[in-house]
Amino acid sequence: MTFQFDLERFHADAVRTPSHHDEGVDEMRELLLETLRDAGHEPRVDELGNVLAVRGGDESDPNDTGGPHLVLNTHIDTVAPHVPYERDGGVVRGRGACDAKGPLAALLSAFCRVEPTDGRLTLAITSDEETLQTGAAHLRDTLSADGYIVGEPTDLDVCIAARGQCEGTVTVQGESGHAASVPAETNAVYATARVLAALERYDEDAGPDADPVLGAPKLTATILEGGEASNRVPGRCRVTFDRRSVPPETSDSFRTTLQEYLERAVSDVDLEVDLVRPDTPFPDAFVTNADDDLVEVLQAASGGDVRAFGAATEASYFATDAPTVVFGPGVLADDEGAVAHAEREYVRLEDVERAADAVTEAVRSIVS
Repeated sequence: MTFQFDLERFHADAVRTPSHHDEGVDEMRELLLETLRDAGHEPRVDELGNVLAVRGGDESDPNDTGGPHLVLNTHIDTVAPHVPYERDGGVVRGRGACDAKGPLAALLSAFCRVEPTDGRLTLAITSDEETLQTGAAHLRDTLSADGYIVGEPTDLDVCIAARGQCEGTVTVQGESGHAASVPAETNAVYATARVLAALERYDEDAGPDADPVLGAPKLTATILEGGEASNRVPGRCRVTFDRRSVPPETSDSFRTTLQEYLERAVSDVDLEVDLVRPDTPFPDAFVTNADDDLVEVLQAASGGDVRAFGAATEASYFATDAPTVVFGPGVLADDEGAVAHAEREYVRLEDVERAADAVTEAVRSIVS
């Protein structure tokens, strides 16, 4: 039996449903669960709020290894604020239209259409990709598969790599006191200027080489904090940074290496490097072999290019287990500027349908 799934209706209902961190994620999860149940499936919600459904093999045994196992993954949460649903012909606008409710509709359509006869198919949908990413980290520890397709707006290209991402701070300590008395050599503001210069030189001096697929890593200072009064020297200043990494660097190895580098580069400055939210996961860089079967069948089905993805993604959590690709309708940005996360977020329904067809064809070739 082939289950029917109204892709256009589900996508419209999903985009209408606010689902950023503080509002609507539970409602969006219920919409997904109801849709799956109406299609004849028995989804479950794990302890981290992920929605999982299985087709083929022993559906009661998540570790069943009878034939190849593919996982379809994306997320139901969006960034704030909610942007209302609008439709103009074949174009849908609104928050989540492309990131990632368009990819979600495409993956869900493929999941409902494919009937595995020689393997199994798992739908695994997270709810905190835009924030903590604890759901994907949990799936990494509880799922094992032969391949993963992660839904994101790639313009129907097959993305085989993405840079990692982490955030952190460099706290610079100095002497606090009256501006007329604190010497320059103990002024945390002046010391921070030297730290910023060292951050700018970091990759040239100590960073990993450029990756053939991902290119060079990038370290960006994003926030400066320090001082409360114009006539008083602050006791400390803080630089917040964003790191986009390439293999083999991880967030933990980067923190350690940056601390050691800054201690050498500005040896007379008292400083400490910390990661923001060190108790939650950060996505590391990953690269999947372009010759992998999953890449080739999805590229043949979609007709898209094979390239790197332009943003960090939960795909990195799965890439350590099996070949992983990022794929879906919509774009992160177009000629006019940002699309995903922007007030003008949109997706073309034709592309959502094409993505669904491509994933269906690729998955069928592996598990049916």
